Formats: sequence, C-alpha cells, structure tokens
Amino acid sequence: MLELQNKGRQRAEDLASLFETSKRTIYRDIQALSEAGVPLMAVPGQGYTLMEGYFLPPLTFTTDEATVLLLGSDFVAQNFDAEYQQNALSAARKLESVLPQKLREEVRERQSSIRFITPGGDDNPILKELRRAILDSRTVSFCYQARQSEQPKPREADPYGLVFHEGIWFLSAYCHLRKDLRNFRLDRISEFGLTSSTFARPPGFQLNQDSREGRDLTIKVLFDSEGARYVKETHFFYIEEQIETPQGLLVILKVRQEQDA
Repeated sequence: MLELQNKGRQRAEDLASLFETSKRTIYRDIQALSEAGVPLMAVPGQGYTLMEGYFLPPLTFTTDEATVLLLGSDFVAQNFDAEYQQNALSAARKLESVLPQKLREEVRERQSSIRFITPGGDDNPILKELRRAILDSRTVSFCYQARQSEQPKPREADPYGLVFHEGIWFLSAYCHLRKDLRNFRLDRISEFGLTSSTFARPPGFQLNQDSREGRDLTIKVLFDSEGARYVKETHFFYIEEQIETPQGLLVILKVRQEQDA
C-alpha cells in the first residue's frame, strides 16, 4: 500500500521484483487488500493503483525510524534558511506529539547521544527566492565571482536545483553564457534577481543522477607532505582518488572544466 501510494501505478512484476517474491504472490496480496476494503484499480498491461483520494491509516514508527526522522529535522533546522527551520521544528513537534509515551522516551534517549555539529543555519537571502524560481521555472540573473576572475561577471541561468555540500549551498543551473550546466556557489553570487523569462527543465533531469556524468577531464595534482595533511582533512567534491607516492600525495580529480579544480 505504501508503494502504491508513493509511486502511483505499479505492475505486478515490478512489485514482485521489489519485494523479492513471485507475481502469483502479488496477485494474492492484491486480492487480499481488495477484500479488506482497500479501493484498488487495475488497468490491463499497466498495473495497479490506489483510487484517488484514498489515504492510509496513521503510520506507526519504530524507535530507530522515529529517531532518524527527528535527527533529520534537526539537521534541516540547523542548515536551511528561516522558513525551512520553522517547518522542520514544527514537523518534529508534531511527530513527537503523536508518539506513544514509552516510544517518545526511547527516542529522546537516542537523540541525546547523537548530534549534528554544523556551521549553523544559512541566512543567505537568495535561498528562498531561488526555491521559488525553481518551482516557477523562472530564469534568474546575478553577478558571479569566479575564482579565476578579478571582478564578478553578470550571468543569466535556468535554475534546476539546489545542493548542500560540505556546508556550502550550490545552485545547479543551465548557464546562458557557457551554454552548459554549471554549479554556482551561493556565497559568490551577488545582485540576484528574477527575470520575466521562463524555461523548461530537461526531461528526466535529476539532481541525484550520477554526479560523474560529464566529468571527462582528468587533473592530477601532487602535494608535498605539508600540503597533503590539509588535503586529507577535506572532502573536495571532484576528488576521485588519493595515492601516496615517494614524491608526495597524488590527487586525481575528475572535472567538467579546468575552473572546477
């Protein structure tokens, strides 16, 4: 039922593969759900779906499940802007309020022994505007300070998504200047604004797709022992491999363009 509610229509073979069982078992399970009063619809060749408007009864959580959810809300509250911080704290209060007393005590005990230590919430004022631009498919304009440039340069870009990596927010967007997908650090963006233009995101684009896609340029950097110590402490996004050599630490990076390194 959860799978059908989350993903919509599912074929018997898909469900059988997911739950590692036979299609015959799925057929029996679907029949059992129907007999239990769950409003299921079947379309030949397309699969099963829950009738629109049907909601599952209240869910129950294990101690570990509730702990993970509350820890996640704690992380969001620390690292997102004020609007999301409030929503995360509100969601955590609601979750705690519906937990049975015994389970609530167990979860609080787990929480007391696990903490995320992060730089703190991001007060970048363009975060909220960027989220709205992404939802509305609005092209944005800004000035960007690249590492290799002395002065910020004006850009226009189609925002596809936001990525929080190593304590830094990045905008993943199609850059009109470079005619390609680029990642922009929000702390290097200034003079941000929305344009009147709209765009269509490429079909099938996902931020969680293979991050190595398009990273065809290999860069090798050799660090002496002093520099290697600091390199090992960081987790730079483009690092593919680190090799100890008699000359020092050889770091191999896979990037899309030289500026990424």
